Amino acid sequence: MKNDIYVHFHPDERPFVDRASEWVERAAFGHEVKVTDFLDPRQAEIVTSLVNRRPDVALRLTGGYAGAERKRAIITPDYRDPENEPEGIAVIAVTGGTQGHLELDHGDYLGALLGLGIKRDRIGDLHVHEDGCHCLVVEEIADYINIQLRQVHRVHVLTDILPLQQLRPAAQAMEEMSLSVASLRLDGIASDVHRISRSKIVDPIRAGRCRVNWKVEEDPSAQLKAGDVVSMQGLGRFKVLLVEGVTKKGRLRVKVGKFI
Repeated sequence: MKNDIYVHFHPDERPFVDRASEWVERAAFGHEVKVTDFLDPRQAEIVTSLVNRRPDVALRLTGGYAGAERKRAIITPDYRDPENEPEGIAVIAVTGGTQGHLELDHGDYLGALLGLGIKRDRIGDLHVHEDGCHCLVVEEIADYINIQLRQVHRVHVLTDILPLQQLRPAAQAMEEMSLSVASLRLDGIASDVHRISRSKIVDPIRAGRCRVNWKVEEDPSAQLKAGDVVSMQGLGRFKVLLVEGVTKKGRLRVKVGKFI
């Protein structure tokens, strides 16, 4: 039975598939309610596919606000409505990040949280503003962060715990690029976006350091489409915004947004 499930997933995903399968089974047979830590979109997709195989299990995905990228899964027996279960998400408001000439970014805030010994899956989306950052975290570690987080990349900060209703979502900054490419191949577009030769971009892709829509992609010739999000370990990520059409020379015009 497990092997039938495995064929749908990348081998690297099997440990997570096993964990998610156990959550679903416990809801179905043990009548348990499981509230996971924050999942990335690919993990949420896996949980959804496993729940869809069980008519006696219900699922809710919530990240604290509409449009969240990282979400907690609430898995319940079908006779319990997951919408009625608490999501257990708190907002940590971090202020003081504009001191001096040092502008703090997403990586600075995330690094400071991880530096407290907090695992990545306990942290949801981070919303960086000019005057600080709103960090979504699992509720049970909010007090710890509120006491311990006093510095972000050499900048002294203050913290406060806010109700979810006071979250200020921030649109992620994106540098738009217009490319002229021969095809929608992953290696070709990624080399143009990151300004690296195609030969140098192929090796990390084949080594499993590239994800398309949060799923490992090891084929450099994989075809991208509008809406795809590509992340390259150590290089950042970008989104294919629009395939605009064909030039007179038969090349494709593609609009890409690089997250900054």
